Amino acid sequence: ASFTIPLRTVDNITVMIKLRPGVSPSCQIRVKNFIRSELKIKPGENVTFTFTCSTPEKYFIMEIQKNIDCVSGPCPFGDVHLYPVGLPRLNRTFIWDVKASTKAGLELKFSSPWLRQIEPGETCPDFISYNINSCIDKATVNIGTFCRNGSVSRVKLLGGVIMSLHLPWDSSLTTSGFNIANRASIKRLCIVESILKGESSITLMSPNYPLGFPEDELMTWQFVVPSNMRASVFFHNYSLSNCERKEERVEYYIPGSLSNPEVFKLSDSQPANIAGSFNLSLQGCDQDAQNPGILCLLFQVVVQHPQVDENVTHLVDLSKEWNMTVTIHFEGWPSRIPLMSEPICLICKDPRTCDRALTLVSGAIYKISFLCKDLSRLRITAEKGISCVDLRWCQRKIYSLSVPKAITQLPIRLHKFIWKLLAPDLINIEITSPSLKLQQHVPEQRCNTSYSYSIVSATPETEFHVGVFCPGGSIEKIQLRNNITISLKTFGKGFLNESNHQDLKMSFVPHIKDECIFTVSPDSKAKVYLQTPNWPYGLPPYVSISWYVVVPSKQVARLGFSKDRMGIACETGRAYVNIKEETLGAEETVRREDELLPKPRNMYHDFWVNISNCKPVDKTQLTLQFWVTFADKQIDLGVILAVVAGAGVLMAIGLTVCCVKKKKKKSQNPMVGVYNANVNTQMPGKQGLFTKGRKKNESHVYAVIDDAMVYGHLLKESNGSVAPEVDVYRPFDGPVGSLPPSPPPFSFRKDIKRSSNTEEPPPLMETDHDTYTFAHQKSEQSEDNGDTTEKNNGDTSMSLLENKEQDSLVE
Repeated sequence: ASFTIPLRTVDNITVMIKLRPGVSPSCQIRVKNFIRSELKIKPGENVTFTFTCSTPEKYFIMEIQKNIDCVSGPCPFGDVHLYPVGLPRLNRTFIWDVKASTKAGLELKFSSPWLRQIEPGETCPDFISYNINSCIDKATVNIGTFCRNGSVSRVKLLGGVIMSLHLPWDSSLTTSGFNIANRASIKRLCIVESILKGESSITLMSPNYPLGFPEDELMTWQFVVPSNMRASVFFHNYSLSNCERKEERVEYYIPGSLSNPEVFKLSDSQPANIAGSFNLSLQGCDQDAQNPGILCLLFQVVVQHPQVDENVTHLVDLSKEWNMTVTIHFEGWPSRIPLMSEPICLICKDPRTCDRALTLVSGAIYKISFLCKDLSRLRITAEKGISCVDLRWCQRKIYSLSVPKAITQLPIRLHKFIWKLLAPDLINIEITSPSLKLQQHVPEQRCNTSYSYSIVSATPETEFHVGVFCPGGSIEKIQLRNNITISLKTFGKGFLNESNHQDLKMSFVPHIKDECIFTVSPDSKAKVYLQTPNWPYGLPPYVSISWYVVVPSKQVARLGFSKDRMGIACETGRAYVNIKEETLGAEETVRREDELLPKPRNMYHDFWVNISNCKPVDKTQLTLQFWVTFADKQIDLGVILAVVAGAGVLMAIGLTVCCVKKKKKKSQNPMVGVYNANVNTQMPGKQGLFTKGRKKNESHVYAVIDDAMVYGHLLKESNGSVAPEVDVYRPFDGPVGSLPPSPPPFSFRKDIKRSSNTEEPPPLMETDHDTYTFAHQKSEQSEDNGDTTEKNNGDTSMSLLENKEQDSLVE
């Protein structure tokens, strides 16, 4: 196709057709008989040309520049037209270069739907964009790049302007969408006006963003907001230059404010909840000539309806807390930056100080409110530090690791509470859960509670992830060597109900030798899975971990490992698994990394499991898991039968003895029992058999005396002159010993001679005559020598019946 472009001199328009950057010259421009790669048509020329290819839009672009001189003559104000017409369908850029005096102002007014500023490198959805540059003397400042469909309605500039409109080759746009008007000097670089209707959010940038704002310049954004709406400003990205004089700042002019203008630093939280329209100005400074730095700003303005509960305040009392911070923030903070299009949730510590994230510190009382339709999109993250410098001061103190009620009473879900526990060398940390106990989160035993604890042991060089734990398990206590970070993380809304039952506590304890020691007291009906920390990455080299498992007295534990071998090869040192019961004389089971792990075994007492790592040959580290179950102790059937049989034998013997005694009683002469308080009445080797003393029990009092018991005839040969009374019991008034009477070690019979050796006497036996005495031999020597003729007062080292028998032998 052939194209003709006639340009009038009075229009001062130049057309330039040239190859797109980076495209090979496969297509050319033919003018008459000449082939060329570019074509320039000046004012007053009329040129006809064709392309040597059928798709010139793939190879060429076109620039149409109109120069407007408002310095030497009148300016053609009014609507700006796209001229000339009949241009080839190429990607094209219309440029209006307007030269004007700095004493005058130019205004670019855009027709609806207005413009939206975009960041450098961003493209518009319809590929139609506007670029505005301000020209002051010989300096050019890029005010910004804009797409259609936004809120920017006007841009006022000081001095000249270069306005560009970029259209794709297939665009059907026939109007520029703006007009130029003459205004008085605005005494600043530019003024950008934005009209915000209804709930909306816009993003704006300082001129030259992300490069530096001009030195010591001033610019203003004017925001037109309905009086029944609320606007909030958020600075998302900014940088500061190095100032020699003045100070970089932003100023707000808010109608009705008693302190206009309100001045803020760029690092301050910016005003929020502003009712109606307002102005925002950015002021630069005199920069250091050697190191000027860069001043730039990207910010967001959010307009929303007043919230129903915006006047409802929540009291957060942190006055009694110490070393703690509480941050209320949007979901995903701080790693995720919310999209500009997302609904805004604001947290306010006063009606004008609001932000998407608000941090409260301990030692103060706050009254906060929320500008948010959906509070479920907000979260709380808190952090508390606990440290110990002197163990003598903090060893006896127990610290509660529970979430304060000042946090749980807020209508915001707690996301995470972090305790940082700091202990110097030789002081370690002990974590306990006395009532709830802790369950280790393992694949076979997952946590399904509303919250969990992640425990990390850290040194300046390394981090050691102890594991994830939740309440309702078997671990009573965890002792750790280094500084500890405990992170409570919630899942769902159930934590609000369970927060009153937290019982996690910590204390500082003396140094322990292992990296970590677990004390496990399982439920008797549960199967407990335990695994090495730092799962699944494995124990670091040379780290030792121990578990102390409590076994109830009436139960037996069964211990087993989840795999047969440790699965590592050591380069330096050895890896060990040690198992030992906590009882006297218990044997210790030890396995190295090159040996099979122990088979499942029964443990009858409390026991230790220790796992120690070496330095492995490759990157594979030691990971082990073991389990513990419990069962009631079973009594062996053979033992039961033996006990029953033994009881039966004893009963038979008892019956036999009773029968023999009754038979012999009828044929025996009556016997006399004489009590002597001056002799030892305790069987040898039976000290402490009775717990009551003689004075406390009634073992020395005779309750009944048989009628057949006649004492007198055995005392016929006594030197006493008074005959004893028969069948009369006279209480004993002498001193009483501390031990009850006991049977003698041996009963002598007529047909058994005394043994002359020094061996212990044989066990007690039933005698033919049922002869009993209330006294023992006073010494083994007298028993060995057979000394029975010693005469002294009250000496009854031999029974009376034996005396009678010996006397009859003499006779």
